[in-house]
Amino acid sequence: MVTGRPHRVGIFVYDGVTLLDVAGPAEVFREANRFGADYRIVLLSPTGADVTSNLGVRVAVDGGVSSEPIFDTLLVAGSDLYPRARVPAELSDAARIPAAVAGRVASVCTGAFVLAAAGLLDGKRATTHWQVVHELAARCPTCRVEPDAIYVRDGTTYTSAGVTAGIDLALALVEEDHGPDLAREVARALVVYMQRAGGQSQFSAPLQGPPPRSPALRTITDVVTAAPRGDHSLGELAKHLNVSTRHLTRLFRDELSTTPARYVESIRFDMARALLDQGHTATQAATLAGFPSYESMRRVFARKLSISPAAYQRRFSTARRADPG
Repeated sequence: MVTGRPHRVGIFVYDGVTLLDVAGPAEVFREANRFGADYRIVLLSPTGADVTSNLGVRVAVDGGVSSEPIFDTLLVAGSDLYPRARVPAELSDAARIPAAVAGRVASVCTGAFVLAAAGLLDGKRATTHWQVVHELAARCPTCRVEPDAIYVRDGTTYTSAGVTAGIDLALALVEEDHGPDLAREVARALVVYMQRAGGQSQFSAPLQGPPPRSPALRTITDVVTAAPRGDHSLGELAKHLNVSTRHLTRLFRDELSTTPARYVESIRFDMARALLDQGHTATQAATLAGFPSYESMRRVFARKLSISPAAYQRRFSTARRADPG
């Protein structure tokens, strides 16, 4: 998309906007200019009035949606407000105006809810923050929400996961415009990954799902959680309830949309994550969480997070550097 002319990037903001959703991508584009790009960043609001961010910081804008010319890239920042409430019609309508003529349209984090309310995600693949992917899917039933993606491209529409994923998305846009070498220089200058390994599941909190409604299944989940190293084969679990294995399998499928074996694996996986966070070695975590071996745990981490247990622990066990003394 290199054209020899300035590339206009419009960042759509509004009251309650998450400040990092604005500053992160803007810093990527600004840094890219140091290496030869020519991005012109314009902040626009629905009416052209300045807005107040989620931190209470006033954000001065350059204009309103109707006063600015066509953008090469329109980036819609997110807010904590709109997963919790419906996007006001005046906000979605305002976003639709510049999006209709922009070369490409992108959202950061929950900015996807604004795009969805404007009808801009209908029939498209998309993502947003892991905590609200199900809400996005409910509000945009024709959209195929990809819960583990850091960012998703569908044609000229781009969506990204939570907050700092806006930086990943902006780097991808820079790479699309100017190639991997320039994007790599920007990533190095900002001390971020050019492309981080794994999806956003690695950042999600464990055991997010609601407890089973069925007393029978709650009994089983309590048994597994209390003794993850026990024998939790299908036959043994069925004995706890004095039911057939077929009946127990049907209960799990109907209420939790999974199998007993997969559920036991998920409980052990969550416990292993917690043990790694507490500083246990990967081998210790595998044993204490009830995995038959370290290798079996490693395979589960690879399937769920696309990273190894050791890589997970390096990233999340502590934010402190070792004391050199």
